[in-house]
Amino acid sequence: MIPLPSLSRYTVTIVVIVFVLFQLQACFAKHRSASCPPSSCGKIRNISYPFRLKGDPGGCGLPRYELECVNNVAVFSLFAGKYHVQEINYRRYSIRLTDAGVVEDTACSFPRYLLFQQNFSRISADSISYTTTDALTYAESDTWEGDGYRSIAFLNCSTPVPDDPRHVPVDTAPCHSEAGGHIYAIPVYDESYPALIDLKVGCHLRFVTFANLIKERTLKHTEFGDSMSIEMVNLCNASYADIRKLLNDGFWLSWLIPVVCREKCGKDKKCYFNKTTEQVECDSHRYCHYVTTTRTNCGFLQRMHEYIGSYFHGIIDGLWSRITFHTIDIDGYISIYIGRDILPIFFIARYLVGVGFFLGLLTHKWRRRHLSLYENIESFLLDNSLNPIRYEYTEIKKMTRGFKVKLGQRGFGFVYKGKLRSGLDVAIKMLSNFKSNGQDFISEVATMGRIHHVNIVRLVGYCVEGKKRALVYEYMPNKSLDKYIFSKEEGVPLSYAKTYEISLGVARGIAYLHQGCDVQILHFDIKPHNILLDDNFIPKVSDFGLAKLYPVDNSIVTLTIVRGTLGYMAPELFYTNVGGVSYKADVYSFGMLLMEMASRRKNSNPYAEHSSQNYFPLWIYDQFKKR
Repeated sequence: MIPLPSLSRYTVTIVVIVFVLFQLQACFAKHRSASCPPSSCGKIRNISYPFRLKGDPGGCGLPRYELECVNNVAVFSLFAGKYHVQEINYRRYSIRLTDAGVVEDTACSFPRYLLFQQNFSRISADSISYTTTDALTYAESDTWEGDGYRSIAFLNCSTPVPDDPRHVPVDTAPCHSEAGGHIYAIPVYDESYPALIDLKVGCHLRFVTFANLIKERTLKHTEFGDSMSIEMVNLCNASYADIRKLLNDGFWLSWLIPVVCREKCGKDKKCYFNKTTEQVECDSHRYCHYVTTTRTNCGFLQRMHEYIGSYFHGIIDGLWSRITFHTIDIDGYISIYIGRDILPIFFIARYLVGVGFFLGLLTHKWRRRHLSLYENIESFLLDNSLNPIRYEYTEIKKMTRGFKVKLGQRGFGFVYKGKLRSGLDVAIKMLSNFKSNGQDFISEVATMGRIHHVNIVRLVGYCVEGKKRALVYEYMPNKSLDKYIFSKEEGVPLSYAKTYEISLGVARGIAYLHQGCDVQILHFDIKPHNILLDDNFIPKVSDFGLAKLYPVDNSIVTLTIVRGTLGYMAPELFYTNVGGVSYKADVYSFGMLLMEMASRRKNSNPYAEHSSQNYFPLWIYDQFKKR
């Protein structure tokens, strides 16, 4: 058995031997790479470290930077895609690549492979890295960093997109036939790929590739340090020829950080590229992680920026560990503790308090809204001396004998038959679906309270009591006109002579509304359903819930919302470019009413077999053709 002191010495010896072997292996690899003769393939000459050509000796170059010579063209494999090598700049540690499809497909220059900016985002020490070569950055990746590229997206749209200047049409005929739609190329200047485009309806993403859209970088010196100004290539009103030129030029990738920085400064060390000396320099102090500039020093503001950023980064890490139920060591960082333990408690407490406050506010607003609604109606009734009688709700129940006889149901609620103490039959409209702060109810009471005409239904009284609202009208035993002109039953006692008398009565009622009062009353809902018939078939215009009162001298009136029933509404009510709204809107509705009365059919029939049955003039033409 080996004594404990001997065991410690034995362990130290093993560690030292392993360390020496690793150093010797690294030095041997560098020596072998330096002694390898350069290779060539086509226009790419002097292929040297870190690159190697397929077939070169094993110690030459790095395996992950291996190029393949295909038909005298240097090809590099990147994310399972093939890219032609256009240029290698060993002084700037950069390589320029072009998608193989762009080079080989001379007709369309479509890329064959998808490249997203997320492919080059910093994830872990063994993944691909994306930063600019002008930035101070950690040497923490193993392969590439991007150098001045942006994305170009290709969309396939089922219909043309003529109204967006960002969509550059691919106007080559073979490209459209190949894709089976309308192809557009879109340069993306934003570095955030998920927000690169607002996809139009009928469009889907087909390709995404890279191009060098950065025209020039300028380093500016300020009192707060250095900053980088980037000028982008202007592609406003660009053609697809401009896009093809960019695609043919390709994009740059750099091995500065993954290879050169690591070998020169060591793993996990910081470095940057000095443009003046064109040398890689190690940065061992005062590194500003969040300020992407070309310098070794940063001032107080930059260091404070870094500190605050690191602090919030710790909070986010702690909060994320709580959300995902992952274990994370605090390791002395108070920010991680705040994010992991304090913020969740704060958010939960705030959520509970916020929900309670929101529910209380919602309840308060609901009660205030309904209280305001009742106050508006009461204020109106107090300010206007109306002829109709105001009834209590208990009186309404007595009139209807507990709402026993229901005459019908409409959008506003139910209509019941009732009887006054004098013996007069009445129709009582109970309002349930009231809107607009009670304005429909106020409008009907205000309108009907000042009208007295034989062809307008008479408002006997009304009821306002809390949420309950009712309108008491004279009872029309023959109900509404639509029951007669649209009825399929035989023996309906409504001759064409009587129809003519009814139409004259309706016209007189509308004329009275427009010209017979001290104000101009526009009904906005003239239709057979709102023409009631008494026991002598005298027509009476009813339902003034949509009516509006205007001064007599107003030839054009204003409306905030569309009013009326489709099929009877004048065009100017929903087409603002037709003309202003006036009394002619009621005249138009009356005209539609006359056509339905004459034809004994609805102007709009959704169940018609032929379109000619929907349009009344065509229907008349068909009737004459049959004779």
